[in-house]
Amino acid sequence: MQITRDIDLPESEIELHAIRAQGAGGQNVNKVSSAIHLRFDINASSLPEEYKEKLRTLADRRISSEAVIIIKAQRFRSQEKNREDALDRLRALIISAGYSPKKRMPTKPTRSSKKKRLEGKARRGELKTLRGKIGE
Repeated sequence: MQITRDIDLPESEIELHAIRAQGAGGQNVNKVSSAIHLRFDINASSLPEEYKEKLRTLADRRISSEAVIIIKAQRFRSQEKNREDALDRLRALIISAGYSPKKRMPTKPTRSSKKKRLEGKARRGELKTLRGKIGE
């Protein structure tokens, strides 16, 4: 399974089991195993070490304490569509773990913005002093 152009996961590392779906669907739900239960062991996978580390530290309810990703796909009535959905969700989770946000560069306010802010404060203060009682 292709994750990114650099990362490729062998299908043997992903466990897929067909199970019965929950919810509405009439007799079809009781007869057909259309839902897919996907299990992926992070520690035993061939992912790069930085991806494994980020996946382990992710606060996601789909990742167990034993570092196993568990995805249950039952959105569709077809087993094949649910299989594709589970694999797509696994791919998205791994890609999101590989994403690192751009580091923020701290900036300073410009001289003109400081001047504008101070002038606005002075104007507001002047307005408030004019509201007071007129003294003699």
